[in-house]
Amino acid sequence: MMHLRQRQDCVTRQIGDETIIVPVRAHVADLEAIYTLNEMGSMIWNLLDGHTNARQIAATLCELYDVTYSEALQDVNEFLHALEAASLIAPAAAQGV
Repeated sequence: MMHLRQRQDCVTRQIGDETIIVPVRAHVADLEAIYTLNEMGSMIWNLLDGHTNARQIAATLCELYDVTYSEALQDVNEFLHALEAASLIAPAAAQGV
């Protein structure tokens, strides 16, 4: 299973339990595309370190929340697809992204 990481061209700030993500394209912050993640989304975002895959993230969520592994994995996969569609994450092996 592929390991994913946060793209390096995103600026993130933690505010309480939420994470704010601003993509930086061509050295300019894209203020039209600001993303706000809730507590669960923030936890997943913080686990995207290039060493963790979707299954490992789902297992971590099962340890912390009252959710089955299959539910957690489905939610994690949906969330990762949304992050990928927004160009906020990349495969860990990708260079220069």
